Amino acid sequence: MNLSIILPTYNERESINALISEIYELLDLHPYTFEIIVVDDNSPDGTFAEATNIWKGNPRVRVLLRENEKGLATAILYGIIHSTGEKVIVMDTDFNHPPKLIPLLVTITDYFEIASCSRYVIGGGMETSRSRYLGSKLFNKFVHYTLKMQTTDNLSGYFCFRREVLKGLSLEKIFCGYGDYYIRFLYEMQRLRHPIIEIPVMYEDRLGGLSKTNLKSEFFRYFYSVLKIRFGFLKLK
Repeated sequence: MNLSIILPTYNERESINALISEIYELLDLHPYTFEIIVVDDNSPDGTFAEATNIWKGNPRVRVLLRENEKGLATAILYGIIHSTGEKVIVMDTDFNHPPKLIPLLVTITDYFEIASCSRYVIGGGMETSRSRYLGSKLFNKFVHYTLKMQTTDNLSGYFCFRREVLKGLSLEKIFCGYGDYYIRFLYEMQRLRHPIIEIPVMYEDRLGGLSKTNLKSEFFRYFYSVLKIRFGFLKLK
């Protein structure tokens, strides 16, 4: 298996099948062997049933249900553990992350170990309010200077990596919480000197669904996570 696409879902019934169809049709145009793995956290809107009914019998699409655990980061880890691809792509399931970038991410990881989408390199951005964009960019600047990160967008969560970069890592310590898992992931990849290439992404408006949690309420978790890394209270290996 060349490629695994991990799609964590929570109340994404309105968008999940359209997203899978677009990814499927896109990848079918390229010489990949691929699997699309949906990890649903027992969504009350019936996301799991909707995706299962449409894609049952298709070996390239697997829909997994987590009944006793919720959370973006652990859902991603669950998908990674149950995937088989030599390369793994993680992305949002509400069209916030445009699928058209998938072939570029895959191509980059032919030459570098990690390809990460960024809203803050030339050509990137967000279709959202200016205050939200600036707030996100300011926090990323804080991460950049506090942890001496070379990456500009440490909360993107749209990325591709070679599976081999996970060897020897304490994955449960990285893939926990909400979006702060990506700060830990990129920090550890940089510490281990794995090359990371950033490409521009324009975040589009959500197409239905709900976020897994309130981002505003997660700010202090993100802040605390950065400080734990900075002062050596978090060992990731």
